[in-house]
Amino acid sequence: MTAALSLSAAASAAPADPRAPLRKAAQAFEAVFARQMIGSMRTASLGDDIMGSDAGNQFRDMADSRLADSMATGGSLGIAEMLLKQFEGRTPAAAPTGATT
Repeated sequence: MTAALSLSAAASAAPADPRAPLRKAAQAFEAVFARQMIGSMRTASLGDDIMGSDAGNQFRDMADSRLADSMATGGSLGIAEMLLKQFEGRTPAAAPTGATT
């Protein structure tokens, strides 16, 4: 019975927008790009951190990762939107409701 419930839950969780998986992948790519950019900016610092420690560096990395994720979700860089425009004609269009084939 749990298999039937999980199948029905998966069917109801299917995205209504056929571009939703592409949008999610584009945002993930933008987040990875932003993470790399922020990491490069951190390593290009002009001096050593006086209060630096391994724990502080780990926390800074987690904060940078969260910042990159929020930048990608908000579309701050616009990379995800450009990717969506690039692949716009290559995704299957949603069939209009009530249409017959």
